[in-house]
Amino acid sequence: MKLNTLLTAALLVTSLNIFAADSKTEIATFAGGCFWCMEPPFDKLDGVISTTSGYTGGHQASPTYKQVSAGSTGHTEAIQIEYDPARVSYEELLSVFWKNIDPTTANSQFCDHGSQYRSGIFYHNVAQKNAAEKSLNKLNQTKSFDEPVVTEITAASTFYPAEEYHQDYYQKNPLRYKYYRFACGRDKRLEQLWGDSAKK
Repeated sequence: MKLNTLLTAALLVTSLNIFAADSKTEIATFAGGCFWCMEPPFDKLDGVISTTSGYTGGHQASPTYKQVSAGSTGHTEAIQIEYDPARVSYEELLSVFWKNIDPTTANSQFCDHGSQYRSGIFYHNVAQKNAAEKSLNKLNQTKSFDEPVVTEITAASTFYPAEEYHQDYYQKNPLRYKYYRFACGRDKRLEQLWGDSAKK
Protein backbone atom coordinates (compact mmCIF):
# COMPACT_ATOMS: atom_id res chain seq x y z
CA MET A 1 0.00 0.00 0.00
CA LYS A 2 2.78 2.38 0.91
CA LEU A 3 4.65 1.47 -2.28
CA ASN A 4 1.59 2.27 -4.41
CA THR A 5 1.16 5.56 -2.59
CA LEU A 6 4.80 6.48 -3.16
CA LEU A 7 4.59 5.56 -6.84
CA THR A 8 1.43 7.64 -7.26
CA ALA A 9 3.08 10.62 -5.57
CA ALA A 10 6.19 10.27 -7.73
CA LEU A 11 4.08 10.17 -10.89
CA LEU A 12 2.16 13.26 -9.76
CA VAL A 13 5.37 15.21 -9.08
CA THR A 14 6.78 14.16 -12.46
CA SER A 15 3.60 15.29 -14.21
CA LEU A 16 3.67 18.63 -12.43
CA ASN A 17 7.33 19.15 -13.39
CA ILE A 18 6.61 18.36 -17.03
CA PHE A 19 3.67 20.80 -16.99
CA ALA A 20 5.84 23.50 -15.40
CA ALA A 21 8.55 23.00 -18.03
CA ASP A 22 6.01 23.15 -20.84
CA SER A 23 4.40 26.32 -19.45
CA LYS A 24 7.61 28.27 -18.81
CA THR A 25 7.35 31.88 -19.95
CA GLU A 26 9.90 34.62 -20.50
CA ILE A 27 9.92 38.41 -20.36
CA ALA A 28 10.78 40.97 -23.05
CA THR A 29 10.92 44.73 -22.50
CA PHE A 30 10.68 47.32 -25.29
CA ALA A 31 10.20 51.08 -25.49
CA GLY A 32 8.65 52.65 -28.56
CA GLY A 33 7.10 55.93 -27.56
CA CYS A 34 3.56 55.98 -26.20
CA PHE A 35 3.00 52.65 -24.48
CA TRP A 36 -0.67 52.67 -25.47
CA CYS A 37 0.40 52.13 -29.06
CA MET A 38 2.92 49.39 -28.32
CA GLU A 39 0.52 46.96 -26.67
CA PRO A 40 -1.80 46.11 -29.62
CA PRO A 41 0.73 44.63 -32.09
CA PHE A 42 2.10 42.27 -29.45
CA ASP A 43 -1.30 41.34 -28.03
CA LYS A 44 -2.15 39.98 -31.48
CA LEU A 45 0.70 37.46 -31.45
CA ASP A 46 0.05 33.83 -30.65
CA GLY A 47 2.31 33.01 -27.73
CA VAL A 48 2.12 36.40 -26.05
CA ILE A 49 0.57 35.89 -22.61
CA SER A 50 0.29 39.53 -21.54
CA THR A 51 1.56 43.05 -22.14
CA THR A 52 2.01 45.62 -19.39
CA SER A 53 2.58 49.33 -19.87
CA GLY A 54 5.10 50.94 -17.56
CA TYR A 55 8.30 52.86 -17.01
CA THR A 56 11.95 51.78 -17.07
CA GLY A 57 15.50 52.94 -17.65
CA GLY A 58 15.49 55.76 -15.13
CA HIS A 59 16.66 56.55 -11.63
CA GLN A 60 13.50 57.31 -9.68
CA ALA A 61 11.76 54.55 -7.76
CA SER A 62 8.03 54.01 -8.21
CA PRO A 63 7.47 56.95 -10.57
CA THR A 64 4.05 58.26 -11.50
CA TYR A 65 2.88 59.06 -15.01
CA LYS A 66 2.97 62.77 -14.17
CA GLN A 67 6.60 62.51 -13.06
CA VAL A 68 7.70 60.45 -16.07
CA SER A 69 5.89 62.64 -18.59
CA ALA A 70 7.63 65.68 -17.10
CA GLY A 71 10.92 64.14 -18.19
CA SER A 72 12.79 64.35 -14.88
CA THR A 73 12.92 60.68 -13.85
CA GLY A 74 15.17 59.30 -16.59
CA HIS A 75 12.52 56.68 -17.35
CA THR A 76 11.00 55.99 -20.73
CA GLU A 77 7.51 54.69 -21.41
CA ALA A 78 7.85 50.98 -22.15
CA ILE A 79 5.99 47.71 -22.26
CA GLN A 80 6.86 44.43 -20.66
CA ILE A 81 5.78 41.32 -22.52
CA GLU A 82 5.28 37.90 -20.99
CA TYR A 83 5.51 35.29 -23.71
CA ASP A 84 5.82 31.57 -24.32
CA PRO A 85 9.09 30.97 -26.23
CA ALA A 86 7.75 27.63 -27.43
CA ARG A 87 5.09 29.49 -29.41
CA VAL A 88 6.73 32.80 -30.31
CA SER A 89 10.45 33.53 -30.40
CA TYR A 90 12.26 36.58 -29.10
CA GLU A 91 13.43 37.17 -32.68
CA GLU A 92 9.79 37.40 -33.79
CA LEU A 93 9.11 39.91 -31.04
CA LEU A 94 12.06 41.98 -32.22
CA SER A 95 10.72 41.98 -35.78
CA VAL A 96 7.35 43.30 -34.59
CA PHE A 97 9.09 45.85 -32.38
CA TRP A 98 11.11 47.42 -35.22
CA LYS A 99 8.06 47.69 -37.48
CA ASN A 100 6.19 49.64 -34.81
CA ILE A 101 8.72 52.36 -34.02
CA ASP A 102 10.70 55.10 -35.73
CA PRO A 103 14.29 54.00 -35.01
CA THR A 104 15.74 57.17 -36.56
CA THR A 105 14.72 59.67 -33.88
CA ALA A 106 16.56 60.14 -30.59
CA ASN A 107 14.54 61.12 -27.53
CA SER A 108 11.26 61.21 -29.40
CA GLN A 109 8.70 59.05 -31.17
CA PHE A 110 6.31 60.59 -33.66
CA CYS A 111 4.55 63.58 -32.02
CA ASP A 112 5.92 62.87 -28.54
CA HIS A 113 9.24 64.45 -27.62
CA GLY A 114 11.65 64.00 -24.72
CA SER A 115 13.82 61.22 -23.36
CA GLN A 116 10.72 59.73 -21.75
CA TYR A 117 9.67 58.70 -25.28
CA ARG A 118 12.99 57.32 -26.50
CA SER A 119 12.96 53.92 -28.17
CA GLY A 120 14.86 51.03 -26.67
CA ILE A 121 15.38 47.31 -26.33
CA PHE A 122 16.02 46.25 -22.74
CA TYR A 123 17.53 42.78 -22.71
CA HIS A 124 17.10 40.38 -19.78
CA ASN A 125 19.91 37.93 -20.55
CA VAL A 126 22.85 37.34 -22.88
CA ALA A 127 20.73 35.51 -25.43
CA GLN A 128 18.37 38.48 -25.74
CA LYS A 129 21.31 40.88 -25.98
CA ASN A 130 22.86 38.85 -28.80
CA ALA A 131 19.54 38.55 -30.62
CA ALA A 132 18.90 42.30 -30.30
CA GLU A 133 22.34 43.21 -31.61
CA LYS A 134 21.96 40.75 -34.48
CA SER A 135 18.58 42.22 -35.41
CA LEU A 136 20.06 45.73 -35.32
CA ASN A 137 22.91 44.70 -37.63
CA LYS A 138 20.42 43.11 -40.01
CA LEU A 139 18.25 46.23 -39.97
CA ASN A 140 21.24 48.42 -40.81
CA GLN A 141 22.01 46.19 -43.78
CA THR A 142 18.46 45.98 -45.14
CA LYS A 143 16.76 49.28 -44.23
CA SER A 144 15.30 51.32 -47.07
CA PHE A 145 15.73 54.69 -45.33
CA ASP A 146 18.94 56.72 -45.15
CA GLU A 147 18.80 57.98 -41.58
CA PRO A 148 20.90 56.11 -38.99
CA VAL A 149 19.24 53.85 -36.43
CA VAL A 150 19.55 55.37 -32.94
CA THR A 151 17.44 52.96 -30.88
CA GLU A 152 19.21 51.96 -27.66
CA ILE A 153 20.02 48.38 -26.65
CA THR A 154 20.66 48.26 -22.92
CA ALA A 155 20.38 45.88 -19.99
CA ALA A 156 16.95 45.73 -18.38
CA SER A 157 16.53 47.44 -15.04
CA THR A 158 13.55 47.73 -12.71
CA PHE A 159 10.26 47.95 -14.57
CA TYR A 160 7.46 49.88 -12.88
CA PRO A 161 3.94 49.11 -14.12
CA ALA A 162 1.99 52.23 -15.05
CA GLU A 163 -1.27 53.23 -13.42
CA GLU A 164 -4.21 50.92 -14.11
CA TYR A 165 -5.99 53.33 -16.45
CA HIS A 166 -3.06 53.06 -18.87
CA GLN A 167 -3.28 49.29 -19.12
CA ASP A 168 -5.08 48.10 -22.29
CA TYR A 169 -5.97 51.70 -23.02
CA TYR A 170 -6.72 50.91 -26.65
CA GLN A 171 -9.44 48.50 -25.51
CA LYS A 172 -10.86 50.64 -22.72
CA ASN A 173 -10.95 53.86 -24.78
CA PRO A 174 -10.94 52.82 -28.45
CA LEU A 175 -12.12 56.15 -29.89
CA ARG A 176 -9.67 58.26 -27.90
CA TYR A 177 -6.89 55.81 -28.71
CA LYS A 178 -7.58 55.90 -32.45
CA TYR A 179 -7.78 59.68 -32.45
CA TYR A 180 -4.48 60.01 -30.57
CA ARG A 181 -2.75 57.55 -32.89
CA PHE A 182 -4.02 59.36 -35.98
CA ALA A 183 -3.28 62.86 -34.67
CA CYS A 184 0.22 61.80 -33.67
CA GLY A 185 0.95 60.69 -37.25
CA ARG A 186 2.17 57.32 -36.08
CA ASP A 187 0.77 55.13 -38.86
CA LYS A 188 1.72 57.60 -41.58
CA ARG A 189 5.34 57.61 -40.43
CA LEU A 190 5.43 53.83 -40.00
CA GLU A 191 4.25 53.40 -43.58
CA GLN A 192 6.95 55.80 -44.77
CA LEU A 193 9.60 53.75 -42.99
CA TRP A 194 8.36 50.21 -43.46
CA GLY A 195 5.90 50.30 -46.36
CA ASP A 196 3.34 47.52 -46.47
CA SER A 197 5.14 45.58 -43.75
CA ALA A 198 4.26 48.22 -41.12
CA LYS A 199 2.28 46.56 -38.34
CA LYS A 200 -0.76 48.29 -36.84
